[in-house]
Amino acid sequence: MRIEVLVPNLPESVSDATLLDWHHQAGERVNKDAKLIDLETDKVILEVPVPETGLLQEIRRSKGDVVASGDVIAVIDTEAASDIAGLPAATQTAPPEPPPEEPVTAPAQASATAAYSQPISPTVRRLLREHQLEPTDIPVAGRITKQDVLDFLEQRAPSTASEPQTAAASPATYQSAPSPTGRSRVRRVPMTRIRARIAERMQEAQRSTATLTTFNEVNLKKIFELRNAHRALFEKTHEVKLGLMSFFVKASVEALKRFPIVNASVEGQDIVYHDYYDIGIAVTTERGLVVPVLRDADTLGYAEIEKAINDYSIRGRDGKLSFEELSGGTFTITNGGIFGSMLSTPILNPPQSAILGMHAIKERPVVEDGQIVIRPIIYLALSYDHRIIDGREAVSFLFTVKELLEDPTRLLLGV
Repeated sequence: MRIEVLVPNLPESVSDATLLDWHHQAGERVNKDAKLIDLETDKVILEVPVPETGLLQEIRRSKGDVVASGDVIAVIDTEAASDIAGLPAATQTAPPEPPPEEPVTAPAQASATAAYSQPISPTVRRLLREHQLEPTDIPVAGRITKQDVLDFLEQRAPSTASEPQTAAASPATYQSAPSPTGRSRVRRVPMTRIRARIAERMQEAQRSTATLTTFNEVNLKKIFELRNAHRALFEKTHEVKLGLMSFFVKASVEALKRFPIVNASVEGQDIVYHDYYDIGIAVTTERGLVVPVLRDADTLGYAEIEKAINDYSIRGRDGKLSFEELSGGTFTITNGGIFGSMLSTPILNPPQSAILGMHAIKERPVVEDGQIVIRPIIYLALSYDHRIIDGREAVSFLFTVKELLEDPTRLLLGV
């Protein structure tokens, strides 16, 4: 029986997705629930599993194609499963892959291409044809890339200046600026969906909000002493390390309770107050920044917060976060200090009206009781939407966070 593999239903806020990587080729035997292909959306990477064991008979959409919910991307023949069961993929008889959209018409090049054992992308074929080259002319080992062809053209340019320069003639290619050594110094690659969405949201935040930032510094001496005194027992009891983020989440939630406008958002001409505390934690991934949300953070203990953040960090890097985990949030915390940032002005995460930025912790001289002492100091930045949050409230909020962190017993006592 032939089964069509469909793009799964996407959330209402997501209209389409981009095909990233096929994990199997046409003609291979695939097992039920194995990973078939990755889909990239504006927020997360989705894995499409194999629906039934069988022969991957057709791949109907290529890597990089944009697809919508319900689109057919492949066909699996389940009746062929018994014929190929137990055989490695390399020994299975597979239907030939469809020819490229732009066939090579030159007989000599077609012959050379046929003798070339590595697959050639349509873009590379086009470059070879336009410059009357054969695959064997490119002195590289393995599969030829577009950059290999461009580099070859640049290196032979002095002796073939009369030949047409078509590297930039097609929208599918780009022009590389040669360096004095003859090598390209410019690379042009398309944005990932997530990166494009981040860019869109950052521009939206700058256009639609009146953003200001206030700063303060915090002495973390007492938090360090508390952690050092109880770190081993905490880790043994809860099987997770006691980090700093749980303290910052707790302090932020307490400050939000005292200044609810910082936890609010703007909808049209209304101010929407949130009587719950869903705290977004910015996580850096290879594809860009994502912000998973700690739901009802006011109800979570220190260990629960640390475990959740560790889990989000791991699954964020692996692209395993769900839409639900990345949706919503009433306030965000971002930590540029892990990369060495000393001071920055974080950008709002719409529709939220405030974001707390953490920075690198450094030992600095401070004055206590008339004496100069060395203490671990961190600079904090609160960016806020001045349309609904006044400077007094923003400064007071950040000062409250400072007080709670400098005397963590107040967090336990709620004072």
